[in-house]
Amino acid sequence: MPNHLVGSTSPYLLQHAHNPVDWFPWGEEALAKAKAEDKPIFLSIGYAACHWCHVMAHESFEDAETAAFMNEHFVNIKVDREERPDLDTIYMQATTAMTGSGGWPMSVFLAPDLQPFYAGTYFPPVARYNMPSFKDVLSGLANAWQNERAEVTKVGGQVTAHLQSALQSRASNFSLAPQHLEAITHAIVENYDWGYGGWGPAPKFPQPMTIEFLLRRSKQGDSAPTGTKAALHALQVMARGGMYDVVGGGFSRYSTDNFWRLPHFEKMLYDNAQLVRAYLHAWQITGEPFYRRIVEETLGFVMRELTHPEGGFYSSLDADSEGVEGKYYVWTLGEIESTLGTESEFFVAAYGVSAKGNWEGKTVLQRALDDSSLAARFGLDPAVVPAKLAECHRRLLAVREGRIRPGTDDKILTAWNGLILAAFAEAARVMSDKTEIASVATKLLPHNDIYYKVATRNANFLLNALRSDGKLHRSWRDGQVTQEVFLEDYAALILGLLELYQIDFDNCWFKAALELADEMIERFSDPAGGFFDTPADGQSLLVRPKDIQDNATPSGNALACEALLKLAAFTDKGEYRDRAEQSLWLVSEYALKYPTGFARWLSAVDFAHGPVKQVAILGEGEAAEALIQAVRSAYRPNVIVTVSSYPPVDGSPALLHDRPLVEGRPAAYVCEGFVCRQPVTDVDALLKQL
Repeated sequence: MPNHLVGSTSPYLLQHAHNPVDWFPWGEEALAKAKAEDKPIFLSIGYAACHWCHVMAHESFEDAETAAFMNEHFVNIKVDREERPDLDTIYMQATTAMTGSGGWPMSVFLAPDLQPFYAGTYFPPVARYNMPSFKDVLSGLANAWQNERAEVTKVGGQVTAHLQSALQSRASNFSLAPQHLEAITHAIVENYDWGYGGWGPAPKFPQPMTIEFLLRRSKQGDSAPTGTKAALHALQVMARGGMYDVVGGGFSRYSTDNFWRLPHFEKMLYDNAQLVRAYLHAWQITGEPFYRRIVEETLGFVMRELTHPEGGFYSSLDADSEGVEGKYYVWTLGEIESTLGTESEFFVAAYGVSAKGNWEGKTVLQRALDDSSLAARFGLDPAVVPAKLAECHRRLLAVREGRIRPGTDDKILTAWNGLILAAFAEAARVMSDKTEIASVATKLLPHNDIYYKVATRNANFLLNALRSDGKLHRSWRDGQVTQEVFLEDYAALILGLLELYQIDFDNCWFKAALELADEMIERFSDPAGGFFDTPADGQSLLVRPKDIQDNATPSGNALACEALLKLAAFTDKGEYRDRAEQSLWLVSEYALKYPTGFARWLSAVDFAHGPVKQVAILGEGEAAEALIQAVRSAYRPNVIVTVSSYPPVDGSPALLHDRPLVEGRPAAYVCEGFVCRQPVTDVDALLKQL
C-alpha cells in the first residue's frame, strides 16, 4: 500500500512511495500531525541520483521492523533537496553545526516546532564504520523525546540560534577592488595541485566557477598567465581522466581519488552546464580543438539523454544501474575487443585497457597515451587520431545503449535549466558554422544551428510550462508544477534569457528577463542588501535562508548580482546597478579568505569593475552581420551586445536608443557606462575599439 508520497512530482519521493515507512512530503498535513500527536519529526533529505540514499533506503526504509518503529514514534518526512533547496540549506547548516560535516542522505530529527535537535547523514542498519545503527539512533531519540524533553528542547534552541546567525549574512565594511582580485587570483594559483590538477584532496570536485574566474582574468594582472595555465590544466586532466565519459560525453559528479581516475558516476545537469561554458571559453582563448570537442560531446550527451520532448532538461542520471554503481559505464577487455575488432589494439593502447581492469575488475576509460604518442606508436598522422577514436567511441556507445540504463531524474528545475540554457545559447553564438541576417527581422539567426534551436525550445518551455499561470515555479514533471520558487530560479533564468537574446536579438527574451528581474526584486529583496533565497510570500520556515556561498551550483545571490549588473549595462537603470553593488558588499571578507567558495561572486566582481564594453549595432544586411561577427570573434566576457534594425523597435534595450546610422550604413557604437565612442562602420575599426 503506498504512503503519502504517491502523488509527488519528485522521482526521488516516488522511489519511496511504496516503502513501509509512512512517509509524508513536507507540508501542513505532516507538520500538523507532529504537533497534534506530540511526536518528533524524522526529516530525511536526499535526491534521486544519490548512491548512499539508495543504500539507506534498501537497508532501513524497506525493512518492515525499522519502518514500524519509525511510524510509531516519529512523523516521517521525505524531501527532495533539489525541489526544496531552502529546507536543504537550513537543515544542512544544522547538520554541519552538530556533526562537523554534512552530506546526503541527510537525517535530521526535529521537534514539532521545526527546531533540530539531532542530525547525521547515512546510518547503517547495524553498528559499523564507527557509526551507531539506525535502529539504535531511533530508539535513543524516541527515549530522549519521552524522558529527556528539557535537554532536547535546550539543544534545539541552541542550534536554532546558530542557524539564525549563520543564515543571515551581514555586509562587510569594504568592497572588493581590482587589487583584491589580483591577490585572490594569486592565492587560487598558489593552492592549485600542479601534480594532479584541481584544488584540495580527494574527493576532487570539478570547480567550474573557479576555472571560469581564472579564464576571465586571462588578460588582467601579473598572475593572469599562471592563472590561465592552471585553469587549462584543470580542464585537461578532468577530460582525460575517468570523470569524463569518453564514450558518450558528459561529466560525472566528482572524482573519488586524487588522480581524476575513478568517478562517482552520477551525472548532474548543473555540472555539465557549468563545465560546458568553461571548456567553451578555453577553446575561444586557445583555439585548441580539444576543448571544442569536449563542448560538442557534452552538449550532445545532454541533448541525447537529458532532454524532454517538449524542450526542458532533466535533472540527473543515477550512479547505479541494476543496483550496481557504474555498471552502465565500465568495460572489460573482452567487450572492447569484440566490439572494435581490428581497431581494438589501437583503442586499448589509447586508454590503457588491461584484462585486470582499473576498478573492481572492470575498466573506467581514461586516456593513457596522447594523440601524438598514439600516432607515433601506430605509424599514423596525428591529425587522424581524433577521428579514429571518435569512430571507436561511436561503436562502443551503440553497444552501451543496449545495456540497462541508469535511472533518470526527469523533473525539470528552472534554475538548472537556466544554467544549461545559457550554455546552449553561448555555444550557438560562438560555434555556429554559418549565420545570416534575416532580411525581414534583421536579426542574427543561426538557422542551421542545432544549439540555437535547442536553446529557443528550452526558453519557450520555461516561460510557458513553468510560468503558465503568470508565476514562476521551481519544478515541473508530467505537466505538474510545484508551488515553490527560489531566488536561484529567477536569477539563472534571467541570465539564460540574456544569453539567448544576444544570439537572435529577439526582444521577447529581453522583455521576459526584465519582467523576471522586477519580480525578483519585489519578492526576494533584503533591505539589508542582497536577497533572501525564499520569496516574501513563501512558506514560513524555521528561518528565512539567505545563503551566499557558492556550492556545486552558484548561490542565488551571486547569480542575481550578475543578472542585475548585466541588465544595468543594457538599460542604464540605476536601481539594478545599485542593488548589485549592495550585494557585492556581502561577500568581500569571505571571498578573500575562501575564494573557491565564492568564485561565481568573483566573476561578478570582475564584471562590475570592468571595464564593460556595451556594443550597440544598428542596421541590417551583410555589413551589420560582419560587425556582429567581429564582436563574437574572441572571448570577451565583459562585453554585452545588442542589435536592431534602424530605428529600433519599441521595447528594445536603452543602449540602442539615439544611435543613428552613419551615412545610411550599419554602424557599431562601443560604449562604457552609456558614454559612446565615435560610431564605426567597418570591422577593423570596431576591433580596435574592442
